[in-house]
Amino acid sequence: MFVHFFHELKKANVPVSLREYLMLLEAMDSDVIERKVEDFYFLSRASLVKDERNLDKFDQVFGHVFKGLDLVTEGHETQLPEEWLKALTEKFLTEEEKAEIEKLGGWEKIMETLKQRLEEQKKRHEGGNKMIGTAGTSPFGANGYNPEGVRIGQKEGRHGKAVKVWDKREYKNLDDSVELGTRNIKVALRRLRKFAREGMPTELDLDDTIKSTAHHGYLDIKMVAERRNKVNLLVFFDIGGSMDSHIKLCEELFSAARTEFKNMEYFYFHNCLYEGVWKDNRRRHNEKMSTWDVLHKFPADYKVVFVGDATMSPYEITYAGGSVEHWNEEAGALWLERVAQIYESAVWLNPVPERHWEYTPSLQIIKQIMGDRMYPLTLEGLDKAMRELSR
Repeated sequence: MFVHFFHELKKANVPVSLREYLMLLEAMDSDVIERKVEDFYFLSRASLVKDERNLDKFDQVFGHVFKGLDLVTEGHETQLPEEWLKALTEKFLTEEEKAEIEKLGGWEKIMETLKQRLEEQKKRHEGGNKMIGTAGTSPFGANGYNPEGVRIGQKEGRHGKAVKVWDKREYKNLDDSVELGTRNIKVALRRLRKFAREGMPTELDLDDTIKSTAHHGYLDIKMVAERRNKVNLLVFFDIGGSMDSHIKLCEELFSAARTEFKNMEYFYFHNCLYEGVWKDNRRRHNEKMSTWDVLHKFPADYKVVFVGDATMSPYEITYAGGSVEHWNEEAGALWLERVAQIYESAVWLNPVPERHWEYTPSLQIIKQIMGDRMYPLTLEGLDKAMRELSR
């Protein structure tokens, strides 16, 4: 079965290697986990999946290869981990509950009867007190009532009386088209890293210490400066209006970026970039900064990221005086072009799903100004944006 699992992963284009497969087998042979499907799921996922974008494919293959107990085919003996189930009584059941089970014939009697029912039953059963089914009083099944029993095929408990929940394990799919959480954003942003050592030597250089000690014949400790991410990031956030529905996602991006980049500066704008930006939305009318001053302050080696839905009237981009909040002396398109000319590495991240882009004229205008360097705020889109900025 494990060989079949390996081949199915390869067939699904999950990049698993023979070395990883052998490592999984070695871990299984060493009994690093208990013999439970959930433990094996996490062990095999940790061993075989190197990229979070492949988790969706892995889960689908896992669910296909290691099917749950929802189907009992004729002619196959159903084997239940009886020792494991029995051990649950010691962990979860009170003495009173154990006594109630004994009244029904004891644990062994319940499990023996369950095996017998699984072997006898060939179809769905509803409303009874014996077979495995629904809406009855049988100790086995779902959506019914029995003082204690084994719950099978029910989404969640209702009375809290089941002594064991025996059901198919479901895993939530992930794919690279879903909007991001803070953790996934951090993973994607890490593509944009260039480390260098600078500052005071505060870390031990083990290799150089060993080499120098061997050369001189005495302990010669060597220190080096801390490695720091040398990427400088300048972020412009669109705020207000249609962006209100994307606040949570933008907050997650902001939080992740502040964690990953020590040299990061940010400013706010509304709809389109004009002659003024601000740092505090509560004081944006009184404490604006000149966009020219910002562009002069931060040199051309900064990576620039715009975050906005680019959804507005086209006049707000192409005409002087087109802003909805003030009279702009120059068109917003002119300011965006200046940024693109000064900063070679600049992208636009759009929280609107890409399938809707073609229906928004203003979005198409900004996308053209940015040289088609507009990406959706998804795992795949952010990954592509970071690759673009890394060139």
